Amino acid sequence: MDTFTLVRPEHLNHHGYLFGGVMLKWVDENAWMAATREYPNSTLVTVGMDACRFKHPVDNGSILHFHIREVKRGHSSVTYTVQVFPKGLIRAERGRSSARPSALFISTSAVGHASCPSR
Repeated sequence: MDTFTLVRPEHLNHHGYLFGGVMLKWVDENAWMAATREYPNSTLVTVGMDACRFKHPVDNGSILHFHIREVKRGHSSVTYTVQVFPKGLIRAERGRSSARPSALFISTSAVGHASCPSR
């Protein structure tokens, strides 16, 4: 799945670049949306994300391209990798990934116990 987000002034840190916490929030949201679309009969919650290394500063007005894909499915979990590509950045080279974390979700039943994700 591919999504796009516009970086606005309220997303910037005190140096004038995208705040890392905002990027992680977007990674989690976009990965969750992809998982929820692929497993509409499951209630999915984020269990964790692996290390995220920010490779380039992201400027105000940049359009970020999030490329999300499933990389692993377990008995009660599913893992997605999210590649973030800057579009229109001044400082970063076009086509190079700004971040590439993975997000792990588990499927929960109505009572909160892990269950097998179902499509």
